[in-house]
Amino acid sequence: MDYFGLNVWADENFKIVGDKVVLNHAKKPSLLSIAQDVRQRGYKGPILLRFPHIIKKQIDKLFKTFNTTMDRFEYKGKFHAVFPLKVNQYPNFVNSLMRVSSSYRYGLEAGSKAELIIAMTKTPVGAPITINGFKDKEMIGLCFIAAKMGHNITITIEGLGELETIIDVNKSFNKEEHSTVMPNIGMRIRLHSSGIGIWAKSGGYSSKFGLTSTEVLKGFEMLKQENLLDSLTMVHFHIGSQMNEIGPLKKALREAGNIYADLKKRGAASLVAINIGGGLAVEYSQHSNMQDRNYSLKEFANDVVYLMQVIAQNKGVDEPDIYTESGRYIAASHSVLIAPVLELFTQEYHESSLIKKEVNPPLVEELFDLYNQITRGTAREYLHDALDHMESILTLFDLGYIDLEDRSNTEILVNLIIKKAMDLLRNEDTDELKQLQNRIQEKYLVNFSLFQSLPDFWGLEQQFPIMPLDRLDTKPTLPASIWDITCDSDGEIGFDPTYPLYLHDIDVTKEEYFLAFFLTGAYQEVLGMKHNLFTHPTEVVVTFDEDGNEVFSDIIEAQNLLDVLDDLDYDTGKIDKVLKKRIEESTIINNEEKRELLGKLYLYLSENSYLKTIQAIKENE
Repeated sequence: MDYFGLNVWADENFKIVGDKVVLNHAKKPSLLSIAQDVRQRGYKGPILLRFPHIIKKQIDKLFKTFNTTMDRFEYKGKFHAVFPLKVNQYPNFVNSLMRVSSSYRYGLEAGSKAELIIAMTKTPVGAPITINGFKDKEMIGLCFIAAKMGHNITITIEGLGELETIIDVNKSFNKEEHSTVMPNIGMRIRLHSSGIGIWAKSGGYSSKFGLTSTEVLKGFEMLKQENLLDSLTMVHFHIGSQMNEIGPLKKALREAGNIYADLKKRGAASLVAINIGGGLAVEYSQHSNMQDRNYSLKEFANDVVYLMQVIAQNKGVDEPDIYTESGRYIAASHSVLIAPVLELFTQEYHESSLIKKEVNPPLVEELFDLYNQITRGTAREYLHDALDHMESILTLFDLGYIDLEDRSNTEILVNLIIKKAMDLLRNEDTDELKQLQNRIQEKYLVNFSLFQSLPDFWGLEQQFPIMPLDRLDTKPTLPASIWDITCDSDGEIGFDPTYPLYLHDIDVTKEEYFLAFFLTGAYQEVLGMKHNLFTHPTEVVVTFDEDGNEVFSDIIEAQNLLDVLDDLDYDTGKIDKVLKKRIEESTIINNEEKRELLGKLYLYLSENSYLKTIQAIKENE
């Protein structure tokens, strides 16, 4: 059974087999078995699993789709791709990315000096490196050093001031005319065409980056005057991340393609490439009737190749090489965050929690009758009666006419009646029932930080697929909201009738229940913040040997308490001395207790900030 939309978002990377979600690779291990194996090695709290084979799958699809399309159209240019490091700079990801993409001469894109150092170190010589964003003299100097190393590096200029700096740096790096080596130059175009969705401002005349038409012409003349026109190899544009519609891209392609052709006809003989930036969307939705994008990768490639070919042929210029900087498409699906549920907050609303009294107030007695006698035929009427009784009983409580036990019984009974009525009326899709789901939603306290692991939900309301790891042969019935463990009311993924999430009714004192958060590999890690000083989860790279058995490597444990404080520039040595001194100087405990407290203190300091589940506590006892 599939209650979590895997057919919409999973791209067959994950499947449900029996009652568990499994990785659709090798021997198809369940995510639960992988998580339990990691936890048995002593790693507690949330776990981030990386699957390099999914990275490879995405790169394979990207190159194969574009190359197949080019062959079909008999397109004369070539396809190239780079990964924008801003999407995920973590070494376990970058190392895996470069390893699985080695056969494609896949490159990297950098937007800062630190990212440029990563690109210079990790990109194979000859594979493309593109440099975007604002740059100073030192960053451009690093690009010249990369070129002299043999790297195929392109500086995309965002303003004419950068071009002036390139000209200046060239004079200092290439004093001897016969030994001139310099980076390629690209021009980022500020298109009239704008993007769509949250990141629409990446395109259009008001966008942060790029050259206007006037600046393009001035830049062309500057290069010509400095005898550097041969270094102009690329036109670049970007209209936004996560383009959910294809229409704006087609408009931008026509605009950028004609600028490319115009520059070629003006004498830019070395101009051979057009870089369409990123934006290739990922399907995050779990609901087939509310999908995030309206196009496929095949349609995306068809439109890019066809439009570039038509413009080049109409203008009588060579068909350009096509570059993409699709980062989200490559990275999002490769990682899964797994976290245990710590508590269900409304489990007290069970029949076993009712407080039996010999005499109940009449309205409470009626609620008992409604609960015991409700049927399919009376469900709607009894539901309305229960809600009306609750308002009356709460008013009586405020006036002092009934006691706390009566109020407790009322809350429990009304909650139970709503649940039973909704189950009886489950085939009726009415607004009233949808609204009532908010009243009976179960609040799942999950051992993770939303701000650290899903910052785009907090900042942009970006939806992510969520599902439990097991019990998938049983239909989940509880409308679920998810609370993280931060001390912040914004750390919640509330129940949304538009994007409903239903989970199982479980007793965490007796059994473990894990939730998995999918498509977290793009931006979430690098944007994650240490709110409440919760740190990056323990991460594990999962690969497979020749026999199909999983292999865990590059395990990076979540930081302990002192490491987190050290990152904030606290003097952890001083903290250690103060804590020790205050225990030793305490006059309310004896020496034996002091030694015991010191041992417990150092044990706690060696742990991370995430909470221990009941099962983990039992294991340690």
